Amino acid sequence: MRKDQLAINSVSTGGTDLDERLDAYVGAGFRNVEFQLGQVWAEIEKGRSAEDIRRGLDDRGLRCIGGFETELAVFGPKEENHARILRNAELLQALGGTLLVVGTDGGSVRPADPLGEVAGVAGEIAERMTPTGVRLAIEFNWSPWVKSLRSAVEVARRSESSRVGVLFDPAHYHCTPSKFDQLDEEAARYLFHVHVDDMRDKPGELSDCNADRELPGDGILPLGELFGRIESLGYTGCFSIEMFSDHLWSLPAAEAAKLMYDSLLPLCV
Repeated sequence: MRKDQLAINSVSTGGTDLDERLDAYVGAGFRNVEFQLGQVWAEIEKGRSAEDIRRGLDDRGLRCIGGFETELAVFGPKEENHARILRNAELLQALGGTLLVVGTDGGSVRPADPLGEVAGVAGEIAERMTPTGVRLAIEFNWSPWVKSLRSAVEVARRSESSRVGVLFDPAHYHCTPSKFDQLDEEAARYLFHVHVDDMRDKPGELSDCNADRELPGDGILPLGELFGRIESLGYTGCFSIEMFSDHLWSLPAAEAAKLMYDSLLPLCV
């Protein structure tokens, strides 16, 4: 990967001040930001406009690449959830982002064709998002049905929409039935986005996919091999570090962002 592909997910830093976060990111060396959209909505609820936040990005030389907030309702109540997803797509459009990451829901009883149902709903909502220019990336391991890279790729393929793709996250790769050989040419066709994180030395089935994350290089995952494979298949998008660390959240945003940026540099060419 290259330095200009590096990004930071805003969920990775603590604090409540958006401007402080943005200053921290650019000060650390990042030029690309993936937003936890709840943080942005909180600013808007205080009276700030999306346009003003976009100006703040532009003034700092930062670029919004996308964001996430909620799951995609397939098996639960849809109306309010889908309206929220469309509003998130419109918000990302205003911020300059082009990618909305979602997980999927699930129930206690497995339907006859759960992946088909997810694919149908994902394709429909992605097409409704078309006017915003924002695409939909499915993150596996949020639900009992879309539990691996393979199942997420099948959802994207069966959606029959070029606007539905997949997010790859090493933490979820480690904790699920995903296999290295699933990173193949078919998966690459649907790969819209990549997260970066490492994992503690624990078996995947005993790991917490969020709390057991480590900075790149501090864990056990073969990140160079994974990302090298992804790039060899033609991926040219961003690599966004996403951490859920009490330690990082306790630090000033500038210090945490610098630790994360520096941890990514050994992966760069």
